[in-house]
Amino acid sequence: MGSSLNCFWPYIQCQANLKPTDKVLEVGPGTGNLTVKILEKAKHVTAVEMDPRMAAEVIKRVQGTPEQHKLEVMIGDAIKVDFPYFEVCISNTPYQISSPLTFRLLSHRPLFRVAILMFQREFAQRLIARPGTPLWSRLSANVQLYSKVDNIINVSRNDFRPPPKVESSVIRLVPIDPPPPVKFEEFDGMNRIIFSRPNKTIRGNFQAQGVMKMLEQNRRTWLAAQEMMVDDTPINTIVDKVLEDLDFTETRASKMDVDDLLKLLAAFHGAGIHFS
Repeated sequence: MGSSLNCFWPYIQCQANLKPTDKVLEVGPGTGNLTVKILEKAKHVTAVEMDPRMAAEVIKRVQGTPEQHKLEVMIGDAIKVDFPYFEVCISNTPYQISSPLTFRLLSHRPLFRVAILMFQREFAQRLIARPGTPLWSRLSANVQLYSKVDNIINVSRNDFRPPPKVESSVIRLVPIDPPPPVKFEEFDGMNRIIFSRPNKTIRGNFQAQGVMKMLEQNRRTWLAAQEMMVDDTPINTIVDKVLEDLDFTETRASKMDVDDLLKLLAAFHGAGIHFS
């Protein structure tokens, strides 16, 4: 997380609740300022670094020290490399991989205990947003389906040298264990439709061009796979009935929490409507 975050290390360590038995995944170690501090507390650190020059700096930091055998440096893209087993993830996340890394972590098995992640503040605020607030979004809902996420500290751009153009925040992400038995592609597929215009009614978003045609195709494919007869009920009639039965016709995605969304998805599945 760079030398700028060294002053926050006691706080990060506390929030991660690092133990001497922990295996830690660090994404984006930079020159290793935080890495050496993690190595003092954890059993092992795997640092994933894209830049070979930075990776060489990290390795040089621990050469000839007792910590040398506790560090493995992987040179590569954190979205593509195979993650080892880890209990804790600590990351100063490059902006362009913020969303892919978050979902990569949430889909990782076995589940880790906690992740402490630094993001640009705007992205962090969307992750932790609550229903009914302006930043509640498809991203918020998808992340909060699988995890409990909190903002733990705001980091000023002036804490960096040279200062970047944006403010940052450090969040704590704890996977929900056991994870909900919901296919992510289904949950996200439905959210993609209803959050396309979050302040419009859900019914209105389902009326958008191409949506009903896609749902009709998905339904026919699903019924065929179940070896069930395809009936002639128009897809918009089925969608309207699901929304009416749940009293969601005039509801807006911007006001729905994760439980509401799960209830809606289950009702669609019950009617043979799928989203992936």
